[in-house]
Amino acid sequence: MKVIVGLGNPGREYGKTRHNVGFWVVDRLANQLGIEWKDSKFKGLIGEGRVGQEKIILVKPLTYMNLSGECVSPLLHFYKIEPKEDLLVVFDDMDLPCGKIRLREKGSSGGHNGMKSIIAHLNTEQFKRIKIGIERPQPGRKVPDYVLSLFSKEQEEDVLIAVDRAVAAVKDWLDSPFPNVMNRHNQ
Repeated sequence: MKVIVGLGNPGREYGKTRHNVGFWVVDRLANQLGIEWKDSKFKGLIGEGRVGQEKIILVKPLTYMNLSGECVSPLLHFYKIEPKEDLLVVFDDMDLPCGKIRLREKGSSGGHNGMKSIIAHLNTEQFKRIKIGIERPQPGRKVPDYVLSLFSKEQEEDVLIAVDRAVAAVKDWLDSPFPNVMNRHNQ
């Protein structure tokens, strides 16, 4: 069983913001795979399905970004999921150019509060991730305001392409070892 977590903030007002691109990826996956979202006891929405022989669980934490670990940790514990092997988290990254993706098998939070929360709750940095570039704000613009703002039209087009690439990488991971997936999808 594999768990794919998309990070974002709940609520319509955040739906199209930079900080919600993780939600965009799992929503696109759910749509393509015919998976329906359901409320769960894990402070999030989950969708369960199968791709070939692989059972997957899609997750959208509803805890707000900074508390994402409060959803992910109990879910993994309940399903007896080993983070290092079977967890993939998709989230926005200001250190990547807008619309680029980067896959990693492990690593620090990189200053991302949602990732800090997951790492703290799991007590490990050993899990897979796909980062989607949203680039840094202009000098003088506050980071919280920036990540909770909308993309420009041009940026949104680039990010939607990146979302499609991230979805393809997730699907690839369901059939292939992650190092091979990284080789094929890292830009």
